[in-house]
Amino acid sequence: MAVKIHEQFKLNGHGYSNEELKEVAYSLIKEGEDYEKDIGDFLLDWLSPDLKLTIRTSGSTGIPLGIALKKQHMVNSAKVTGEYFRLEAGDKVLLCLSPQYIAGKMMLVRAMVLGLELDFVAPTSRPLDGVNKSYKFCAMVPLQLESSINKLNQIQTVIVGGASVSSQLIKLIANSNTKIFETYGMTETITHVAVRPLNQYDTKSKFGAFKILPDITISQDDRKCLVINAPNISDDPVITNDIVELISEKEFLWQGRFDNVINSGGIKLIPEQIEQKLSSFMPSRFFVSALPDLKLGQKLVLVVEGEKIEGLQEIISKADLEKFELPKEIFYVPAFINTTNGKIVREKSLSLIKS
Repeated sequence: MAVKIHEQFKLNGHGYSNEELKEVAYSLIKEGEDYEKDIGDFLLDWLSPDLKLTIRTSGSTGIPLGIALKKQHMVNSAKVTGEYFRLEAGDKVLLCLSPQYIAGKMMLVRAMVLGLELDFVAPTSRPLDGVNKSYKFCAMVPLQLESSINKLNQIQTVIVGGASVSSQLIKLIANSNTKIFETYGMTETITHVAVRPLNQYDTKSKFGAFKILPDITISQDDRKCLVINAPNISDDPVITNDIVELISEKEFLWQGRFDNVINSGGIKLIPEQIEQKLSSFMPSRFFVSALPDLKLGQKLVLVVEGEKIEGLQEIISKADLEKFELPKEIFYVPAFINTTNGKIVREKSLSLIKS
């Protein structure tokens, strides 16, 4: 049995019955641009009697995979997001993410389940160019948020995910009247299960901490990685590779990926923590990683995108790095390899320095 569409749901200003929405989907598939065809495909899948959908991951930490998700779990996720961000039937929302992946698909699901009026635009790096309407809610990746700063007054609340948010971007949005939240989640958790404010902070919460959404509990495994128990959106606990510090039963600090940890001369280094210290000073995109070393086992290296930066050692010295956090070598590559969300694919980008 197909999932029921809310009677107040609208797509680009028009309301549709289930059958009419199928016709719209067919039209998008036949005549639309690539992203519109993806929307059409998803609408047909959603309106089908199947109880599950196969969603592919972004592939940022490995080969993209297909994950089967229950439609009812996706409905439950949409309702929790609606409750947390106070979305109500008739609210106007904007889809500017790729509908190929879970974050874009869930914008459509939220609209259909909650009765939102959803407009969609091409998932470009500048999604608000040419957009003159105002919206209550929108989801973006960091690159889109950065390019939209001058037009953010058109949106009441923005959630941003898919890649880490730099400290420079956080400074740029500090005085925005738009409420902006970074999200934590993955395909397995049907997008976000936790959020943290990037501006307009709640002084009761620890700065930088993610707060989990209702009906979710968290714990750590023996690697200090986050374990998510969310029976309304996943039948089994989700064991992540994200190293975290638990602040309370409801909050955690994200520290980095377990699979990125570097063991250099017996000292364990978390690249993301070093990158956070450097991020305020680096003028170009970068990441830290490791290369094999006869003496240390692994040596810490800094990989920078673009042209050589004069005085980079002096720039690095301004960051509050411990002695063992200083890169042993610096490499430059013309351009990083990215996911569609703009997230750096570290292993592939690191391989560029060897080619």
